[in-house]
Amino acid sequence: MRAIAISIILLLGVLPAAAQTAAQTATCKSQATEKKLAGAALKSFMTKCEKDSKATCDASATEKKLSGAARNSLIKKCVNDAVGT
Repeated sequence: MRAIAISIILLLGVLPAAAQTAAQTATCKSQATEKKLAGAALKSFMTKCEKDSKATCDASATEKKLSGAARNSLIKKCVNDAVGT
């Protein structure tokens, strides 16, 4: 009985995290395509999106207490994943 209760609690904790991850998988490129942006609007959107992604990734690296090459590598991969390159 206890194992079932623990399983249910863990499952309820994982579902919102999975939904949040799915929402975050939309890259800047896919968002721009969805909004049908072109020209200066596209450039402006991509610049802002990349800047926001870098700030989020930087905070993530700080949270993980990374420094040096590990920090730079994480930030670079995180930004590339968010932008969609």
